[in-house]
Amino acid sequence: MIVKQEGKQMTQIAVKATGKYLRLSVDKVNRVLEQIRGKSYQDAKLILEFMPYRSCSSITKILDSAVSNAEHNHGLERKQLKVQSIFVNQGPKMKRFQPRAQGRAFPIHKPTCHITIILTNTSKQ
Repeated sequence: MIVKQEGKQMTQIAVKATGKYLRLSVDKVNRVLEQIRGKSYQDAKLILEFMPYRSCSSITKILDSAVSNAEHNHGLERKQLKVQSIFVNQGPKMKRFQPRAQGRAFPIHKPTCHITIILTNTSKQ
């Protein structure tokens, strides 16, 4: 997505990357995403590297994918990229059953999620 504003001569390019069907809980991912929303790429990468949560590695891979898309498809530089929007949506739940006594079974729901990252580059011309 390319947005051009008249008068200000500002070009803004948005680059998107999505990770789907990740075996992570939406609530646990959201607590990490709140920390990097609105940060520059380098700050977000640094924060993710030192956070002790399992979801950080998946988010880092998606962030790197978005940066690679920006470099390859639009020729943008890593230093100028900023996390404009980052959100998580609920995916389908995997349903499993835990055997219990006397022939019963209890359901187990294993959540999945979809993470979307949108990076922007704002440069004045």
